[in-house]
Amino acid sequence: MKIGFMVNDIKTEEPGYTTTRLAMAALNRGNEVWLMGAGDFAYDTDEHIYARAKSVPKKNYKSSEIYLSNLQGKNAITQRINVDDLDVLLLRNDPSTDTGLRSWAQSSGIIFGRAAMKHGVIVLNDPNGLAKAMNKMYFQLFPEEVRPRTLITRDKDEIKKFAREEGGNIVLKPLQGSGGSNVFLVKKEDMSNLNQMVEAVSRDGYVIAQEYLPAASEGDTRLFLMNGLPLRYKSKYAAFRRVRTGDDMRSNIHAGGRLRQAEITEEHLKLAEMVRPKIVQDGMFLVGLDIVGNKLMEINVFSPGGLGSAQKFEKVNFAHAVIASIERKVEYMSYYRRNFDNDEMATL
Repeated sequence: MKIGFMVNDIKTEEPGYTTTRLAMAALNRGNEVWLMGAGDFAYDTDEHIYARAKSVPKKNYKSSEIYLSNLQGKNAITQRINVDDLDVLLLRNDPSTDTGLRSWAQSSGIIFGRAAMKHGVIVLNDPNGLAKAMNKMYFQLFPEEVRPRTLITRDKDEIKKFAREEGGNIVLKPLQGSGGSNVFLVKKEDMSNLNQMVEAVSRDGYVIAQEYLPAASEGDTRLFLMNGLPLRYKSKYAAFRRVRTGDDMRSNIHAGGRLRQAEITEEHLKLAEMVRPKIVQDGMFLVGLDIVGNKLMEINVFSPGGLGSAQKFEKVNFAHAVIASIERKVEYMSYYRRNFDNDEMATL
């Protein structure tokens, strides 16, 4: 299998990233593996998609640190490859990290992924599905039973009214972005400062005002879905918990959260089942659900991370399960001569 991984920038990848783990697992399973950044694509005069891509000199690695060092260093193999010759292209960039002067990079995977898809490449997640999910409004398309009560607006008065209806306890965050940036917990006693909080968040565009879930004080659970179902390998679920520390309401790791082993309950599985139809419909192969209590806080469809954290607690390498599933898709396509739409193949 020839497989390509598209990331924001190869230089900024790290050994613990899920993409690095997936790429190394694919290589160790005997596949041809290439990585490319958001700015490395080209639509050439022959109407094919090309990319300045990198690979590594060895065929097997035991350490993601050594693998990535070879990929980013002088020993890397650099080549202009024909993306249309790949069996699979994984879009693993995070649009929210490409802002300002790199805003052009946010949709490059979708744009070039669509073109490659038309030439028979399996593109995961489906680029048309990803186009629907370019901001957090995508979350509102899922059943209201799985979501916190939400208002999206730039009007301060509407947010104040919503806060009063919620008893003064709400969460504010930008419609665009990820990782806990500009997220505020508003309490009843903070209402006098609400204008300033809204102004801070609205600098990035629209504001999400959301009911506060008391269970958030205990952190959240990241559960991976693959092919629309909870990712399970060797009887273990690909999941972990993030627990907030101190007074910071965010449980994101780079916001100070700590990792714990997750216990997947029937409630978690019910939520996963409720979102499954749309995940499948949109061709979302690998997805991260962030669960608080009996609600979803976020659905990460672009570059869900943390497979290494799940592996740490569950003692199984979930990256191999992901790559094995992709290999099966390539095999299916060889049987059926690519007579499946990409969004269908993405979740088979």
